Amino acid sequence: QVQLVESGGGLVQAGGSLRLSCAASGRTFSSYAMGWFRQAPGKEREFVAAISRSGGRTYRADSVKGRFTISRDNAENTVYLQMTNLKPEDTAVYYCAADYLPTVPAKTPGGYDYWGQGTQVTVSS
Repeated sequence: QVQLVESGGGLVQAGGSLRLSCAASGRTFSSYAMGWFRQAPGKEREFVAAISRSGGRTYRADSVKGRFTISRDNAENTVYLQMTNLKPEDTAVYYCAADYLPTVPAKTPGGYDYWGQGTQVTVSS
């Protein structure tokens, strides 16, 4: 089992940047592919980005390509989401998730085994 705690959310103006962090504890962090999802009010949870266990492969939703970067530090048991050029439509609760020993990182919520509590990101226009 792994416990995930997100941090780094907040209020930012359009065009600004934020870096989200997700600290993991429990079983070996490198056993997990990691993902970021977001959920806006009244909408389904949607895929944002994912990273393989080693960090060698990353995946991003089309809506964030060129603006968001996912990375991980296995020595620090942490995954990051660097968000730049933020837009009001990026406003949501952002969740990190862990997928135990996957073949490839999942891009759907059902592919993940553990979730953090979420951190709010609000982008004002």
